[in-house]
Amino acid sequence: MSADETPSYDRRKELPPEVPAEPGPAAEPVRREQQPTGRQRLAKGLWPPRVTRPQLIVALLLFVLGLGLAIQVRSNNDSSALRGARQEDLVRILDELDDRTQRLEEEKRRLEEQRTGLENSSDQAEEARKQTAERERQLGILAGTVAAQGPGITLAVEDKKGAIEADMLLDAIQELRAAGAEAIQINDVRVVASTHLSDAGRGGVRVDGRKVGKPYLFKVIGKPQDLEPALNIPGGVVQTLEKEQATVTVTRSEKIVVSALRPAKRPDYARSSSP
Repeated sequence: MSADETPSYDRRKELPPEVPAEPGPAAEPVRREQQPTGRQRLAKGLWPPRVTRPQLIVALLLFVLGLGLAIQVRSNNDSSALRGARQEDLVRILDELDDRTQRLEEEKRRLEEQRTGLENSSDQAEEARKQTAERERQLGILAGTVAAQGPGITLAVEDKKGAIEADMLLDAIQELRAAGAEAIQINDVRVVASTHLSDAGRGGVRVDGRKVGKPYLFKVIGKPQDLEPALNIPGGVVQTLEKEQATVTVTRSEKIVVSALRPAKRPDYARSSSP
């Protein structure tokens, strides 16, 4: 064996190069499922939108808040016009507002009074009927168609010589009316607006065509404190009658009854102008 020769068990045998195997169905590696990216996850979370009840309430509150802010901004913009107005214009605007406020307060007070009146009346028709009946009684007193009573005076005129004339009694009636007499009766004749007096034969007096006897007795309803002084003024009714040697007596009373009545006469031509 030569020196260059190496024993066969000491020699390394070179392996042949690896030849890749042909890919086959059984040799394919298992593919892992691809994970979504961050943008894809964000898009998936935003669409389709999923609105919960708390989110809806918050959105509604934000909308209301924004609407209120918009209205406030608009109001501030409207009021900014007043900041640039002149002092005279501002005073005029304030006066108009005060007048409008006063008118509204008066209207409110009037409506409240009407409401109170309606509330106090359980039956509006009954209340209207009562008011109509009261008005009818008042007109009846003035027209002489109903009896009346109240405070007043009595005026008694005794004419023994028959010197009293119709115009003297007429002066007494006019003086009493001017002093506030509301109802007058001479003897048994009711005195009204259309009453007329005339002289009768042998020193008598006719009232509305009816002869009244002596003494002449006036029953007058009104305020005694005004009626009596009106008759006793200097140069007035009492002195005029006393000059004719008549005896005149004026008496105050808390209750005078005027019971003489006149028939209600329907006018021939006059008609009410109310609809």
